[in-house]
Amino acid sequence: MKIFALALVAVLAGCSAAPPRGEAPVSQRGSGGFYKDDGPGDRAPASLDAVADAVPRSEPLHRAANRPYERMGRQYRPLTSLQPYRERGVASWYGRRYHGNKTSIGETYDMYAMTAAHPTLPLPSYARVTSVANGRSVVVRLNDRGPFLHGRVIDLSYVAAHKLGIVQAGSGEVEVEAVLPGAAQAAIAPPIVPTVAQAPAAGVYVQLGAFSSRDNAEALRVRVSRDFSSENAQLVQSGSLWRLQIGPYASREAANAAADNVEKRFDVKAHLVVN
Repeated sequence: MKIFALALVAVLAGCSAAPPRGEAPVSQRGSGGFYKDDGPGDRAPASLDAVADAVPRSEPLHRAANRPYERMGRQYRPLTSLQPYRERGVASWYGRRYHGNKTSIGETYDMYAMTAAHPTLPLPSYARVTSVANGRSVVVRLNDRGPFLHGRVIDLSYVAAHKLGIVQAGSGEVEVEAVLPGAAQAAIAPPIVPTVAQAPAAGVYVQLGAFSSRDNAEALRVRVSRDFSSENAQLVQSGSLWRLQIGPYASREAANAAADNVEKRFDVKAHLVVN
């Protein structure tokens, strides 16, 4: 399922001999079909949305899978220890074409498990993947190598891609952040700030979105708070919706400037709310 093992066949015995991943788009845009014989499979679980995130835990690193290697003319030097790591780029996914094949650490690939492939992060390890487009976030266990196309940073299992909402497009821009076992609890369930009262303080607010899922709203709030620590990002419950707002601002001009900044960074459509 990755055939980077061709370069390491002596040390990665048992790795799959399937065609390499990452040499063409997973889905053919405009055709509605998936690349070659890949796709979602015929016997998917009843509720993919109910598949739980991977739970980070301490695991011994796989010695062979973390050695330097060459793939498609490029040299890769994987990290050999768990450490903070963050990157942004395009995620792809792989499905039934590789279902049941061996990963780089010799495990059987399960397209319905919360796993992923990464070219350089330690194997096995864990990462939080967040969609830039919609703020959805998942935690996956990294147990494979790839993808190898320029600009792609992670190859998700089918179910992980489904939960992020990028299955039909075949790919999507994401932010990948390593999850260290010692910080597992925070990574799986980021602390949620107290819900803002139904009537927030008076002023002008910038609303970044309204979510039916509190988890999705919280995932985006965490990102906004992390990247714009000066902004007061808060969740406001309104009926069955969770509204993410920053502010208050003293004037519309200040709020508009903040809205422009956030829209460019997070690819969201912001609007002003006056209380």
